Amino acid sequence: MTRRSKFCFKILMYSHDTYGLGHIRRTMAIASHLRDRDINTLILTGSALAGQFPLPEQTDFVRIPGMIKMTNEEYLPLSIKINPQHALDIRKNIIKTTAKTFKPHLFIVDKEPLGMKKEVLPTLRWLKRCLPRTRTILGLRDIMDEASVVKNDWDNKGVYEAMEELYDEIWVYGNRELYDPVQEYEVPESASRKMVFTGYIPRQVPSKKAVQKIKRKQVRRDGEKLVVVTAGGGGDGYAMMDTFLRMLEGENGAVPFRSVIITGPFMPGKERDKVSELAKKLGVRTWNFYPKMEEILAAADLVVTMGGYNTLCEILTLGTVSLIIPRDTPRKEQLIRARIFSEQKMVDYLPWDSFTPSSLREKVFSLLDNPKPYQDAMSQFPLTGLDVISERLQACRNKCK
Repeated sequence: MTRRSKFCFKILMYSHDTYGLGHIRRTMAIASHLRDRDINTLILTGSALAGQFPLPEQTDFVRIPGMIKMTNEEYLPLSIKINPQHALDIRKNIIKTTAKTFKPHLFIVDKEPLGMKKEVLPTLRWLKRCLPRTRTILGLRDIMDEASVVKNDWDNKGVYEAMEELYDEIWVYGNRELYDPVQEYEVPESASRKMVFTGYIPRQVPSKKAVQKIKRKQVRRDGEKLVVVTAGGGGDGYAMMDTFLRMLEGENGAVPFRSVIITGPFMPGKERDKVSELAKKLGVRTWNFYPKMEEILAAADLVVTMGGYNTLCEILTLGTVSLIIPRDTPRKEQLIRARIFSEQKMVDYLPWDSFTPSSLREKVFSLLDNPKPYQDAMSQFPLTGLDVISERLQACRNKCK
């Protein structure tokens, strides 16, 4: 007599990853938390660096051809030199074929309700038609962009209808008390009743031993502080890093802290070379990519960053004081979030129109001298994202058995 196989819950996650590292990092954080002996997770991703991150147990990924975002509507193949529509067709077919073969119980789509250029739409329709018991989940960060921009974009693309017709639940990775996308983006009641506000998603807290090891490597004198400068993927991080280095240059190297710069793997080569050359002259160490960001951020006394959602989650988890230099083009999402968290006294920020070596110096020295108010505020901020996601996962599993 054959033994009946044990039920194994299958999760398929989609992360379009056309720019930076934010989407794949958030997807990996969620996948790490959802790991279980009875769960298999498969991630569809366009990130060229997906294999650089440690994969949780019983988790794997399917790489779809990478695309790079040129404008809000224009995408080009990242590596292969083919027609953009041809590349999109390949991505679309891989996504749908993977879903048909894997037959997930749960399909989680990150950020883009229809996928890049509507590439997930055929898969969502197929699941509703052929696997109606599969739960479809849209995962949204709380702040997308200015309300007028989001509403116009969602109207034109039919996103409101997709939320109503193609998704069972919408997980919003944020706190409604801080920013309410239902109100800001005028989400109709038919879609808003599906929304679950999870709270911000905490990240892994490294061991004290790992943090101390990094601190010993980077800080040469007792009591010396460490400033880490990072721009996520780094595609648009050059101006911030150049300004930071110009600030150090103006001090003739006589600053009471050590600096580390992580340019990001997507910074253009010529810009990375300029940063590395000036950093070397100033005695500043640089990396292109750092796979265990939580360790070096935990070792820092101050983080200077552009303030994407995922970097902010890491900062809040670790309680590291931060200065945000938010990007304000092509989207204002980072600027809106920086203002909100600055009002809560959890971060400080400098807008681009007042970002100079002089203003940066003033902020850096002030934050290093008086970090406690920010640390106290962060310690009181609840990071409930993974707990709420676990609750929703269990509810979905119960419906599938």
